Amino acid sequence: MGKDYYKVLGIARGASEDEIKKAYRKQALRYHPDKNKSPGAEDKFKEIAEAYDVLSDQKRNKYAILNIDMIMIFPLFFFKYLAMSSSLTGLKGSADIGGRGHGGQNCNYSFHGDPHAIFAEFFGGRSPFDHFFFQDGEDDKKKDPPVVHELKVSLEEVFSGCTKKMKISRKRLNPDGCTMRSEDKILTVDIKRGWKEGTKITFPREGDETPTNIPADVVFVVKDKPHPLFRREGSDIVYPAKISLREALCGCTVKAPTLDGRTITVTSRDIVKPGTKKRISGEGLPLSKFPEKRGDMILDFTRQSAQAVGDDWDSAASPSVITIAEAQAQPLVASLLPKLGDDPEDTVEVFDCDDDGSW
Repeated sequence: MGKDYYKVLGIARGASEDEIKKAYRKQALRYHPDKNKSPGAEDKFKEIAEAYDVLSDQKRNKYAILNIDMIMIFPLFFFKYLAMSSSLTGLKGSADIGGRGHGGQNCNYSFHGDPHAIFAEFFGGRSPFDHFFFQDGEDDKKKDPPVVHELKVSLEEVFSGCTKKMKISRKRLNPDGCTMRSEDKILTVDIKRGWKEGTKITFPREGDETPTNIPADVVFVVKDKPHPLFRREGSDIVYPAKISLREALCGCTVKAPTLDGRTITVTSRDIVKPGTKKRISGEGLPLSKFPEKRGDMILDFTRQSAQAVGDDWDSAASPSVITIAEAQAQPLVASLLPKLGDDPEDTVEVFDCDDDGSW
């Protein structure tokens, strides 16, 4: 009984040319003796080459003629074929009445080819150790660790979203699978609205390629650029609103810029203590998962330095003079004044203002 070559390749009888090639490629790479050191692998590799040699597109029609189904259906034609078989060219071996096959079995066919030559021809003459061969055997290679780059973005770019073109330089294998070349490549990064600092964008296997490695992934990590006006806290932005001591005591109006170019006017009638914060809803950055929603802007009130408000003190209305002891008895006033002295008889000046905040 002959071999069932379809079964050797693990495919159904009548498989297409592409299916035969895919099956051979898979099985040949699996049992190649340079990769598979198990007993019997080399014999299996030869058997796979034999099956492919017979079933390949140029030969499978001749192979099918010897199928027992045709012998059973067309016996007279078969005997006529035997008489004429010596005149056919390219037929491997010979067939006789005693050689029977069924379901893809051969009739007295003897394989005398070189399985390694068939393998090399199938893979375009490449060595089984080059890059092409190991695409199905990459477990024999080690992947390089990721190559990480910072991707700096402004708050305006995070607010609106943008596209960044990043040029990388890398090594790539030449077609011979051995030598390498240097090349530049442009990677396109689409910055989504609201992306947080630390967001990673990965380009698989875009690193250096050598005959012995799996190229590393190239990873870009989002990094916020310092902003001249704002500080970022997640999806919120903090705006330092500097006010004078007079404004802290008597009320103030702050004009805060926004990331989209507008100006928001915020008025406070209350005494502003050090560290006071005021939240303006919906004026921050888009939320990364729900970009149609936005975080808040936070006004962080800070008192200007004494030198910066010197003119305020000089131009203010007549102050009220109180002792340190009296100031300490008013915690709110004491918290807004510079550090008080130790002598309770010393005096400090507190400016009066009208109910509407005017002097």
